[in-house]
Amino acid sequence: MSNELPIRKIIHVDMDAFYASVEQMDNPDLRGKPLAVGGSGKRGVIGAASYEARKFGVKSAMTGNMARKLCPDLIFVRPRFDRYTEISKQIRNIFFDYTQLVEALSLDEAYLDVTQNKKGHPSATLIASEIRQRIHNEVGITASAGISINKFIAKVASDYNKPNGQKTVNPENVIEFLEALDIRKFYGVGKVTAEKMYQLGIFTGKDLKSKSLE
Repeated sequence: MSNELPIRKIIHVDMDAFYASVEQMDNPDLRGKPLAVGGSGKRGVIGAASYEARKFGVKSAMTGNMARKLCPDLIFVRPRFDRYTEISKQIRNIFFDYTQLVEALSLDEAYLDVTQNKKGHPSATLIASEIRQRIHNEVGITASAGISINKFIAKVASDYNKPNGQKTVNPENVIEFLEALDIRKFYGVGKVTAEKMYQLGIFTGKDLKSKSLE
């Protein structure tokens, strides 16, 4: 990494199966069971699925009919966005205890710049761990986190040790991390783009790096 560039300390916090986790927290009878928020009607779409449901292949944006075929015991609950917003505000207040530089992407994920933070803590990794612990203790659900020098890498890293985990990509490991990264893991690369990449012989970050901008 160039010494001329300022090294930022960015955390991406991503709640684990947020809507489903809130429903399981509020209703103990749903804990440990395959759960889907939304999607029960013929044209219904799954808004979120618990990790118990994901084991059967149930995931967000899937139709309720397809989800039920994959998991016959799937429990459907109606979304309660007022409640999710309430919980999201509690979590965001925890973020603001550490930095004012918070960029929320949705109710369940946000970037935090902790390069200069209110705690005066030099370790973004330990800050992320403390934030995750506070969310668990004070709110009652779990979160995962990615820590690195920019938003892109932090977001990719937050998905590595889900649920209830975190991953740090230190400045000296960024190039190695990106070169080994499956092109499908690049934020913004969906199925269609990935297929185009494959046709160009691009399967990893290293393959992408070898190509010209054109």
